[in-house]
Amino acid sequence: MLFNSLEFLLFFPIVVLGYYIIPKKARYIWLLIGSYYFYMCWNAVYALLILSSTIFTYLGGLVIGKTAVKEGNIAGRKKHKLILVIVLLVNLGILGYFKYSNFLLEIVESVAGLFGSTLTIRKADILLPVGISFYTFQALSYSIDVYRGDIRPEKNFFKYALFVSFFPQLVAGPIERSKNLLSQIQQSETIRFDSHRVWNGLVTMVWGLFLKMVIADRLAILVDNIFDKYYFFGGVELIIGAVAFALQIYCDFASYSTMAIGAAKVLGFTLMENFDAPYFALSVKEFWRSWHISLSTWFRDYLYIPLGGNRRGKARKHLNLLVTFLISGLWHGAGLTFIIWGGLHGLYQVIGDALLPERKKIVKKLHINTDCFSHKFLKMFITFVLVDFAWIFFRADNVLVAFDYIRRIFTGMNPWVLTNGGLLKMGLSGLEFNILMVALVILFAVDLLKYRRKKNIADFILEQNVWFQYLCIIGLIMTIFVFGVYGATYDAKAFIYFQF
Repeated sequence: MLFNSLEFLLFFPIVVLGYYIIPKKARYIWLLIGSYYFYMCWNAVYALLILSSTIFTYLGGLVIGKTAVKEGNIAGRKKHKLILVIVLLVNLGILGYFKYSNFLLEIVESVAGLFGSTLTIRKADILLPVGISFYTFQALSYSIDVYRGDIRPEKNFFKYALFVSFFPQLVAGPIERSKNLLSQIQQSETIRFDSHRVWNGLVTMVWGLFLKMVIADRLAILVDNIFDKYYFFGGVELIIGAVAFALQIYCDFASYSTMAIGAAKVLGFTLMENFDAPYFALSVKEFWRSWHISLSTWFRDYLYIPLGGNRRGKARKHLNLLVTFLISGLWHGAGLTFIIWGGLHGLYQVIGDALLPERKKIVKKLHINTDCFSHKFLKMFITFVLVDFAWIFFRADNVLVAFDYIRRIFTGMNPWVLTNGGLLKMGLSGLEFNILMVALVILFAVDLLKYRRKKNIADFILEQNVWFQYLCIIGLIMTIFVFGVYGATYDAKAFIYFQF
């Protein structure tokens, strides 16, 4: 069930209505039933998978909490740690089987080929469960938090099950922490109907639909056409394709997170922000503070810092960064392109950190004004180019295609397509291209508002006069109905991050 589907348009009001009508003490049960129904709309069988993960981490949390209380000696700490390791290995093993087993078999075949063998291994016909990476990481963070003593284990199984399966953010995040979402579920019976909060959540969801149906799905037509037939295009079109994908994946993923946050807000829950105008970042490090925040902070708290973070010298810090980003790339997909994508972001940060002293010397020696617009714009432009270059590997079908795509950018420049109408041969008609440009201007204005004033679009709209509120909201809804990408001849696309 997609957020941008008719089924969800029927499902969500029923869930909300029931949530506020039934006795408050039964709310979490109602949401749990709704969440499992939501997930089972993709594949009912895989509901057993999320249930298994939930049961195992729930029991593991209880045992971890019990051993932490009863035993304080060395043997007790070892037992405490052993239980956590078992919980982690079982859950990561399930994730690894469904997501990486065929990839590992391909690696074995490739290694055998290096030694002259023609080994061929039959691949398993495995369908990747929707959202498995997201809910697995959410469950693992709970287990680690219990182990660290940051939270007490949840004794109510159904409340914990709702934490793992909460439908707004179940299949593509944000990846919530137990300190935030689980604590809210525990207090769900105290939530009261607040018309302003509900209205804010609905406006937020409408903005998410705009990002998905007007911008992301329209960009998808252009991006798919260019990347699938890149050998027919010149350098300018390939650059446009790469930039378009950077915007597509941002709008597509941010749209899901935005609608998840809005849907949760209607129900009285607060989810963490997942995007904060990332393409206004002045460095790759800053980009990762504002892109997929729930994942980047997860890797920071549960991988980078446990590896030693920046506490063991610069060389170890750089190694920890590379390892973290390589694993982040692998989390996104079982393929060498994703590993290279993650590795590039790791290298960007390592090189940036290593050259920081020299850059400071240059700035001081040349008396460069670092607070002026031109300097910040240059840093923003360089950051976007680096990020967009890495996106080519993320989007390409394989590594060879990615390198060929990049090679053609530099060897086939054709600036004349900017004036001879060639841009209209990339997949969008003149009207569609103009609609896209207007929509991107709106996106730029909204992100600039968030970047400069730290205010999201829903809060901004609802603090205005009533006539302005209705003008914006009706305008967004009409834009979605008139200019949204949908219809009988359109193959509705799932959100990109569903595959991860």
